[in-house]
Amino acid sequence: MKIIGRCFFCWILFISHAYGQSENTIITYEQYLVNILKHHPVAKQANLKTDLANAQWLNAKGNFDPTLSSNWNQKNFDDKLYYRQFQARVEVPTRIGIDVVGGYENTEGNFLNPENKTDSYGLWNVGIEANLLQGLLVNERNTALAQARVFKDMAFNQQQIILNELIYTASFAYLEWQKYNAFESVIQENIQLAQTYFENTRTSFLNGEKTAMDTLEAMIILQDANTLFQFNEAARSKSQQRLENFLWMDGEPIALQQTVLPQDFADVLFVIQDLSSAANLVNNNPMILEKLNKQSMLEIEQKLKREKLKPKLKAKYNPLLATAENSIVPSYSASDYKWGFDFSMPLFLRSERANIQIGKIKMEENLLDIDNKRNELLNKIENSMEQQSILDQQVQLQEQNVAGYKQLLDGENEKFRFGESSVFLVNKRQEKYVNGRIKLISTAVKQRMEVLNYLYYTNDLIVE
Repeated sequence: MKIIGRCFFCWILFISHAYGQSENTIITYEQYLVNILKHHPVAKQANLKTDLANAQWLNAKGNFDPTLSSNWNQKNFDDKLYYRQFQARVEVPTRIGIDVVGGYENTEGNFLNPENKTDSYGLWNVGIEANLLQGLLVNERNTALAQARVFKDMAFNQQQIILNELIYTASFAYLEWQKYNAFESVIQENIQLAQTYFENTRTSFLNGEKTAMDTLEAMIILQDANTLFQFNEAARSKSQQRLENFLWMDGEPIALQQTVLPQDFADVLFVIQDLSSAANLVNNNPMILEKLNKQSMLEIEQKLKREKLKPKLKAKYNPLLATAENSIVPSYSASDYKWGFDFSMPLFLRSERANIQIGKIKMEENLLDIDNKRNELLNKIENSMEQQSILDQQVQLQEQNVAGYKQLLDGENEKFRFGESSVFLVNKRQEKYVNGRIKLISTAVKQRMEVLNYLYYTNDLIVE
């Protein structure tokens, strides 16, 4: 594990600013996200989706690459050349079911099949092979290319889903870490007040103004404040460890020093920018877009399955070009050619019809999945909007309560200084004030987490 502070480069990446002479260092939420998107293994894994899509696209385009092939066969026996055969062929695929082909053959031998015999200069041929029924417009090559094109969009959707999930969980960890650090500042202030009460009460006891019971009560209040600090310190340390799961550098996880702190709790981390209708926001979610792209791929595949219902009929036509003895240019004659056709068709088409039915079922399943996911996201977005409104009101109400608790505490302190109150009453006022501030922080964190939910559901979590 690398420790921030060992390496100046790591400090440059994470330091935002320091407070005066304090050694505390701030990691802002923006710096936190930048580190995750650049260095976290899951973020790198998400980026591989694009590389995979490009490889799929290249593979689909490879189906249209020209092919060159050749073969040589020769047999010698009993001091006789039975046969020698040389053939070379080039095939150029096209976007439709027609291939341009060309070749050269040169043969000789005592026992060569007469139909394969050529003169000493060989024989050239050039022509076409065309699928006239099945495969003319819809074929495996075009299908693979169309699916690779859709797969690019799907890979981008999958990349967004992975990154959104990563940032979503990482942001929750940052909010938790921020919450317990905010608690700590409140609790430390509480300890200082309790320490002041204890010292004042002890001084009053030594002067004969307070009883030993008052001093004991003030000491217990101080101990309770320290206990609360220890509980919060354990929770803060645990939240920091969860945060460290998302911090990486140079392929290794990073551990934070205890002097590293989150951004000021008062700062706004999340802003809702897209105020479109919930239905429009749902349609922009990558989880929906991925399924829509999957539907497009299924439809492309279904077209190929329907094409399989057609018979196969491949026609071939190759003019033959001979080379004269005193010429290097092959001569063409309309009467010299080779042609033919291949035909095949399953009699019952059971496999083809079954594949079409399977494709229909897959498409229907995917459409039902899309409808269900849309409904879930729509309800989550609308519920998130309602929860944000409720939590906004709770935050405002709690702020008013904290202000009231502060006035009551200040008033009780004033009475205590004039001897008109007791440590018990001051402690109760202080307890209400501290609990109110902690509750305010907790409610504010809940409100921010709900905004985070909304941004996640509406695909507005990652901003360029």
